[in-house]
Amino acid sequence: MEFPQKSIPFVILAALSAALGPLCCAAQNPAPASAPALLDRLNAMTDGGQSAWTPDQLATMSRLRDSAMKDPYALNQLRHLTNNIGPRLSGSPQAARAVDYVAAEMRALGADVTLEKAKVPHWIRGTESAELLSWPDQAPGTRQKVVLTALGNSVATPPGGLTAEVVVVDDWQQLSTLPRGSVKGKILLFNHKFDKQLAAQGGGLEAYSDAVVYRGSGPVAGAAVGAAAVLVRSVGGADFRLPHTGFTAYSDGVPKIPAAAVTAEDADMLQDLVGQGPVKMHISLNTETLPDADSYNVIADWKGTEHPEQVVVVSGHLDSWDLGTGAIDDGAGVVVSMQVIHLLRELGIHPRRTVRFIAWMSEEEGSEGAAQYMLDHKDDFANHIGAIESDLGADHPSGIFYAGKPALGPWLRPVSQVLEPIGAEVNRAAPETGEDIGGLTVKGVPSFAPVQDSRFYFNYHHTAADTFDKVDPQHLDENAAVMAVLAYALADSAEPAPR
Repeated sequence: MEFPQKSIPFVILAALSAALGPLCCAAQNPAPASAPALLDRLNAMTDGGQSAWTPDQLATMSRLRDSAMKDPYALNQLRHLTNNIGPRLSGSPQAARAVDYVAAEMRALGADVTLEKAKVPHWIRGTESAELLSWPDQAPGTRQKVVLTALGNSVATPPGGLTAEVVVVDDWQQLSTLPRGSVKGKILLFNHKFDKQLAAQGGGLEAYSDAVVYRGSGPVAGAAVGAAAVLVRSVGGADFRLPHTGFTAYSDGVPKIPAAAVTAEDADMLQDLVGQGPVKMHISLNTETLPDADSYNVIADWKGTEHPEQVVVVSGHLDSWDLGTGAIDDGAGVVVSMQVIHLLRELGIHPRRTVRFIAWMSEEEGSEGAAQYMLDHKDDFANHIGAIESDLGADHPSGIFYAGKPALGPWLRPVSQVLEPIGAEVNRAAPETGEDIGGLTVKGVPSFAPVQDSRFYFNYHHTAADTFDKVDPQHLDENAAVMAVLAYALADSAEPAPR
């Protein structure tokens, strides 16, 4: 999961406005989504009128659900992706190996596999370090380590690193009130806190949306006021001195300056010390940006029996950041999507329409794979009957997000009844359901995603702790069940989903 690329131009404008004048972007953050209401659950247990599926089809959905809950396919695939292949940064050898591996696994299941070529960024992290050189009441002859990690797409510091005084602000508003020239040549830290209370109440995505704008646009705002480098407080909830990386953006006409995320503990320490007096820091980021590389979306079609030209997309993104091994972001989304094809084969199920598995490439660094898909299939959106993406980890799913016509809610109620035994019976409307399928949503394709428990996801998101052990096997099976049941429902209904 990454900062939505389509929002970057708007947020950059907001950041520049904050840096150069009064704050004007308070409305950029979406209001927190309301918790599932009791009425939602009651509606999920009613018929909702004429079902789009026959009793035999609903029985098939139940078979898919039960098989998903006891089949280790997704867990085994995730173990291999994370432990054997490892982190899968766009343009890296591991990303290329993952493409080959997933394509081979889909061919082994009997799906028709296509590798869809796309140009992707090729950014390399290199070595990174930081330390305080001077601060109030410093013990003579000492230095103090600061834990950070370069933001994706960041330029490097000069050879030998960069040394400067530190300025700390909480948000755009504080930046806009600083005296003109007070940040010039200095290291600017945005110490905007991730709302852990909101995340603990199930609003992890809303907490992330509020904080991630500083990671996405902080370097532009800092450069606009003359900063030599920008640091941001890590966007995440667990305070284990873990830095959270992620994509950052630059803007034409504004200098590109080095950018990194510091841990929450180090951000608070810096704020405290700067409040006592001058603080000087040395940072070294040896990043490298190479020419764009060739990579691929992996597309695997389980052909429909009556309307093979009509497709239902089931997907996750194959790339990951390089600090961990990309288990929850988004190896889990890929493997539960792979399991849909696996279960269809194992149970001998051939829906009316084609179920299309897609492992997207480069979601983290600009969604280039998704953009290429939109170009290559621009004349075929009418035949896209539905699109599903899983990209919010692998914790318990409580139901299905849907984006499109309001009629999708009642239409899905029989599906919810099938998913009720695993606690996934709630349907919730949303403006969008995934970064990679966002273009399809805009084109009117009904879009879906599991409603996943986000309370803990951002503790590990984009950190070195995003590893295989963070995935609960039962929760992974539940997500696979939601994906399989929903994909079949979309692919085999007598009439397509409302759009």
